[in-house]
Amino acid sequence: MTSQSMTAASTPAESTPAESTPAASTSAASTPAASMPAASTSAASGTGAVSTVTLSAGDEHSFQAYVSRPARPNGRAIVILQEIFGVTHAIRDVADRYAAEGYLALAPDLFWRIRPGIELSHSKEDIALAFEALKQFDESLAVQDIARVVDYAHQEVGPDAPVAVLGMCLGGKLAYLCATRIDVDAAVSFYGVGIEKNLDEADRVACPLLLHIGARDTYIDATAREQIAHTLATRPDVTLHVYEEAGHGFYTRETSTSRETAHTRTTAFLDASLGGAP
Repeated sequence: MTSQSMTAASTPAESTPAESTPAASTSAASTPAASMPAASTSAASGTGAVSTVTLSAGDEHSFQAYVSRPARPNGRAIVILQEIFGVTHAIRDVADRYAAEGYLALAPDLFWRIRPGIELSHSKEDIALAFEALKQFDESLAVQDIARVVDYAHQEVGPDAPVAVLGMCLGGKLAYLCATRIDVDAAVSFYGVGIEKNLDEADRVACPLLLHIGARDTYIDATAREQIAHTLATRPDVTLHVYEEAGHGFYTRETSTSRETAHTRTTAFLDASLGGAP
């Protein structure tokens, strides 16, 4: 594993944390109240059409994913994995940013079994709701859902086109689990909470994996960071970066040197791992 520690001149981020090929149908920007919003209000320049798509969960149920299509496709897709607050404006903005860089970007609603379309703020009441939803959350089922989103992405960009996953917080742990459990071409984890609880799967990492963690993250303490670094140290396809001035949520909730450095590293990692358009 490549390990790097850096000090960034950034304001510490707030410490709040924050499944066969599916049948799919696309919905317009007007969606039912329980559905996720179809478009971010601040879509990045270079983003093409945005919409939602409905995917089969394989059990007569279905779930939605926000889709941001690039104006200039690079032949790749990326699945953006939510924090515990749902597919929020911040998550849609991340999808839009990657779409602006050429990726087909999809952000699935991974809390659909609990509360479809959930979108929470960082208020005290919403944080309590987020943690209550997390108690009911099944990570294994979520990874199956993500696999179905990856299958759908291949329908759009081609069966041999590269597809990556990228997640923050809860989604950061799920990105790690995707690297060990399903067929993806690269995985990026931003401050994945709880990865240290699944380090027994580290030997099954089957794709390049990039991890970003803030040294001031109160949800991933020094002990957890050391466990993650020590266990992954022998993996040549795993890279870990620690940001000395960053806290939890720095990729979605602050504008800082840490955020932009992490994004630059991520785009370089994806270029190296995914290659050019097929």
